[in-house]
Amino acid sequence: MQLNDEERAMLAGALGEPRRWAIAHQVAVGEFFDAADMVPVAQAHIMADTESLGEAGVAFLERLAAAPGAERRVRVPTLTDPRGLDVAVYKRLGQSAAMAALEARAIAALKAFGVLMTDTCINYQTILPPVRGEHLAMGDTGVVIYTNSVFGARSNFEGGPSALAAGLTGRTPRYGFHLDACRRATRRFRLGASPRDLSEWGALGGIVGRACGSYWEVPLIEGIAAPPGSDALKHFGAALASYGSVALFHMPGVTAEPAAMADAAGDAVAIGRAEIDAFVAGYAAPGEAVDVVVFAAPQLSLIEMQEVADAIGGRQVHPRTTLLVATSPEIKHAADRMGLTARIEASGAVVAAGMCFYNSYAGEMAEANGWRRLVTNSAKLVNIIGGYGYRPSLASLERCVEAAVAGRMR
Repeated sequence: MQLNDEERAMLAGALGEPRRWAIAHQVAVGEFFDAADMVPVAQAHIMADTESLGEAGVAFLERLAAAPGAERRVRVPTLTDPRGLDVAVYKRLGQSAAMAALEARAIAALKAFGVLMTDTCINYQTILPPVRGEHLAMGDTGVVIYTNSVFGARSNFEGGPSALAAGLTGRTPRYGFHLDACRRATRRFRLGASPRDLSEWGALGGIVGRACGSYWEVPLIEGIAAPPGSDALKHFGAALASYGSVALFHMPGVTAEPAAMADAAGDAVAIGRAEIDAFVAGYAAPGEAVDVVVFAAPQLSLIEMQEVADAIGGRQVHPRTTLLVATSPEIKHAADRMGLTARIEASGAVVAAGMCFYNSYAGEMAEANGWRRLVTNSAKLVNIIGGYGYRPSLASLERCVEAAVAGRMR
């Protein structure tokens, strides 16, 4: 890779050990992907939940954070993905004091770098929305695909160490979706029926993702009858990234890239009502008792918080079922102020801020609470959570709330 004078100085250790580690890590990544050089980034977003980090990962952060202050400070705004737990509610979810202690250590280390503890996977809906054409180093897959597609900014999937490295150096290797050549559509899909709710937008993302199955595929989705809202695109992109490792999609008239990027050759794959219904039916569980209903992955917007509160409508969650609603700290603050949190919690539900679910010791929570049957409106979550021992069901927001109140699927 071609390095400029400042990058070579970092690599030589002249700007401190944290930046020497960071640029060395980025060079290794860049050489693996045949990057020619580095590109400056406007911001970074780190996935650094303690379930993934473990004791060894937290200790690594602490060692880097022990460097003198000027050497360890990030150079660009650097945000965090959801944490492993919410200290206000973790005991109610069966999470342990040891988990909370490890989380406190990770937070202290990240703060020492100057990282902003935003604790969200919907930063594009709340904090520093990306700008078309700017280069970023984003960690969460749902954040990356929304950033690339809806905003037309440029980022690869950055692992936790790579995103921290980008924050420390203010740049990232120039490969993949930083390049025009990788952003052109490669597969065509034509939609013949409109998704009716967020779970079906996620189902559509799952269908397209299964068909693509590659980070380097860029699907073009035609036939969109009306521009979907931010939450619909959020669920679609999160599921597309989860089922297919896809980092960018094009919807003519909706997404940000010029038409020249959306010119995939070949016949379009048709997706209609039958395909969407079959996807949802694959996760059906009529009549089964429900252990936990989860609204998360991605965290909820303020609009979704209002929809959950309205759907509950003053009713009580069934005694055998836990209803968990996860959102960002910023949205939680707004929901508190507007009375939405109180309305949801009056049902017996748990509202958690700054955590998600699948990266929040989901397996340990299942064991502690005896949870198996999980219901959610997130197609991303049903794709992931089976690996933690759950039997997931996908349903609309309204059906999820009905399952929580009834204690079973209807």
